[in-house]
Amino acid sequence: DYPDREAFDAALSAALDTLNPDVVVRAGFMRVLGDAFVRRYRGRLINIHPSLLPRHPGLHTHRRVLEAGDAEHGATVHFVTEQLDGGPAVIQGRLSVRTEDTADILSERVMTHIEVRIFPQAIAWMARGSLRLEDGRVMLAGSRLDAPLQLADLEPGF
Repeated sequence: DYPDREAFDAALSAALDTLNPDVVVRAGFMRVLGDAFVRRYRGRLINIHPSLLPRHPGLHTHRRVLEAGDAEHGATVHFVTEQLDGGPAVIQGRLSVRTEDTADILSERVMTHIEVRIFPQAIAWMARGSLRLEDGRVMLAGSRLDAPLQLADLEPGF
């Protein structure tokens, strides 16, 4: 319904701004947002990506993992920046790639064992104000993360 990305981004921003969101969550939102939109919500905009970023940004990650012969696969929650799937990572979950895995099987395994755990956790941290982006660095509970957290770092219940 929009002639270009800028018009879509402007309409989306207008809708979001009426809500005054503390957090803007992207999940399965298969559209690249423009730089102005990303800057507008910097530090409040998070995404989940089905790969162990920075490996395999973009589309078709499960197929690409198999083609590359990767031993591990997973998902990453990251802050959104102007670089596609290039924002600072918050948390990752990993699993071993099995010989019987197909792209569809990997997709299902990553979703059911990792994504449904790490994304709600990251959103909870954001909602509490514990997770922030400061000067391009991920801060959790006042401490800078030098590497993404892992499944072992999840709070009970996630």
